[in-house]
Amino acid sequence: MAHIWVRAEQRAFEQRVGLTPEGAQKLMAAGHSVTIEESSTRAIPITGYADAGCAIAKEHSWIDAQDDAIIFGLKELDEDGPDLKHRHIMFGHAYKGQAEGPALLNRFKRAGGTLYDLEYLVTETGRRIAAFGYWAGFAGAAVGTMAWIAQQKGEKLGAVGVYQSKDDLISELRAGIADITDLPSTIIIGALGRVGTGAADLSEALGFATTKWDMAETAHGGPFPEILDHTMFVNCILAAPGVPQFVPKDSIGKERVLSVVADVSCDPSSDYNPIPIYDHSTTFADPIIRVADAPNLLDVMAIDNLPSMLPVESSEDYADQLLSSLLTIDAIDQSVWGRAAETFKTHVNKL
Repeated sequence: MAHIWVRAEQRAFEQRVGLTPEGAQKLMAAGHSVTIEESSTRAIPITGYADAGCAIAKEHSWIDAQDDAIIFGLKELDEDGPDLKHRHIMFGHAYKGQAEGPALLNRFKRAGGTLYDLEYLVTETGRRIAAFGYWAGFAGAAVGTMAWIAQQKGEKLGAVGVYQSKDDLISELRAGIADITDLPSTIIIGALGRVGTGAADLSEALGFATTKWDMAETAHGGPFPEILDHTMFVNCILAAPGVPQFVPKDSIGKERVLSVVADVSCDPSSDYNPIPIYDHSTTFADPIIRVADAPNLLDVMAIDNLPSMLPVESSEDYADQLLSSLLTIDAIDQSVWGRAAETFKTHVNKL
């Protein structure tokens, strides 16, 4: 049986976790060992894991874990960390031309470790086993709305925080638009997927006119002037070969209604970025890139860990989706895990 070591996240503002105490209890009942690192940020308290019977380790002590431990985190590790000898489960952001990808893969290659990228845990038909998509879309549309509200006040959106529940978030947004009579229109591309569904649910909960596009509406490859006719554009399409440019650079200077782009997919360093009007991700502390000033404002939101805005709900949802695969992790060379390992080897061999 496997030893799963859940590490503390190293990314600032990251409060999510991929395993709940209830899930840990099920893993241990199936014969697996579970170690949980203490964390100064995790939304789910360590006491729940201790009560479930997990071993508790110091924050960031995974480096010294037994060689056979499988290190499980969500977001990427610090870039200046050690070479990686363990098997790691996390979002690596290393396979789609991202600038930081080769450095991460070389850390694995030098030390002999393996990356099981959460984005590439897929079924035989290529469908992802688990995703934060719904909450990413929900939060992305929410931050986009916050940016628009700030614009109405003649301001640029400042730091945004974390919410205990989606109801708290919606209540705050409704209060923010309460005195505004001319509400924004939203266009969502990728509306039929999990990400787009979350974005649409947020937009419609606030009473915004919402246009939902998916593959049928974008198949012609562009241009897409309709995007410029909406107040806010929420992009829910991952960067990939063949994805068209939705907001080209020359859109900035065109006549447009568009004043907020919420790029939920957020792949600015990818060669296939469909929104090439910005070049770096944003953060909860500094959520907006202003790419055009008054009188024709255009703000871009590109936070790449959006579900952290609702860390408890998003963690519980994701952990529930992933648990059935974690229960099979003793056969890590087979099925979903084997496919992820082969994907890793393919990319490492290209270095």
